[in-house]
Amino acid sequence: MFIIFIKFQHFPQSPNYYIWTMNIDYKTNIKIDHGFEVNASRPVTTYSEEIQNAKCTNSHAHPRAQIISCDTGIMKVVTKKNIWVVNSLQSVWIASNEEHQVYFPNNVKVITAFIDESKLKGLPVNSFAFETSAFLKSILEKIISFSNPIMFTQRQNRIIEVLIDELSTLQSSTTFLPTSQDNRIKLVLDTLMNNWSSKHTIDYYASLASVSTRTLSRLFHKELGMSFGDWKMRLKLMEAIKLLGEEKSVKEIAYNLGYENVSSFIVAFKKHFGKTPANYLAK
Repeated sequence: MFIIFIKFQHFPQSPNYYIWTMNIDYKTNIKIDHGFEVNASRPVTTYSEEIQNAKCTNSHAHPRAQIISCDTGIMKVVTKKNIWVVNSLQSVWIASNEEHQVYFPNNVKVITAFIDESKLKGLPVNSFAFETSAFLKSILEKIISFSNPIMFTQRQNRIIEVLIDELSTLQSSTTFLPTSQDNRIKLVLDTLMNNWSSKHTIDYYASLASVSTRTLSRLFHKELGMSFGDWKMRLKLMEAIKLLGEEKSVKEIAYNLGYENVSSFIVAFKKHFGKTPANYLAK
């Protein structure tokens, strides 16, 4: 089993951050400077490597926007407002100058591209996760094969333009968890993340946070943009995506997440993602 326990903790570099921390010994710290380059003659720079139990050295932000994908394995991307746990079917778009931290538990083949400021007009200004099309992945692989030349050829620049055009059409997915700086919300999220299979109602968590049920419900809508039930459901579905990426069976995932039967899990998954777990994985 990949996870022994989960806990919330703060970034050492930024006490207002939450991270979904798995008890993994991150032995490798990665520092890549491509995102800080300001150079229109190198509009896209890339990095790809097979890594294990690795993370970025520090929480950081850079002027270049970034696409982060993993060809194999699972990665976790954290910003001040959101947490994404994605597998090889998805990617994360990090907007220019968005502070973030990335974790690669276990074995991951990471694929990432950095987009120069000169190419950002018309591209998304907010960070989000999205479903990775086979076409986008093939373009990224082609650009990675350029090996970050000092100057791009005309043919290479044409391929870069195809990438930029494709990025302008990206649509965000719902595979993220919004966070909040409110201490009452923090306490509830902390508890939920430590036990995603919990069957406690909102009344229990309201008591834990020393507020009324009505107040907690209002805080969830105000701070997180969704209801308590929706956030809790999204937490479970993010864990389901991770477990699907680890090739766990649908039955095993359903019971790990606290569902009484497999059918209930499949219905919830299909309602949220528009496809069953089996069809989602078959993509």
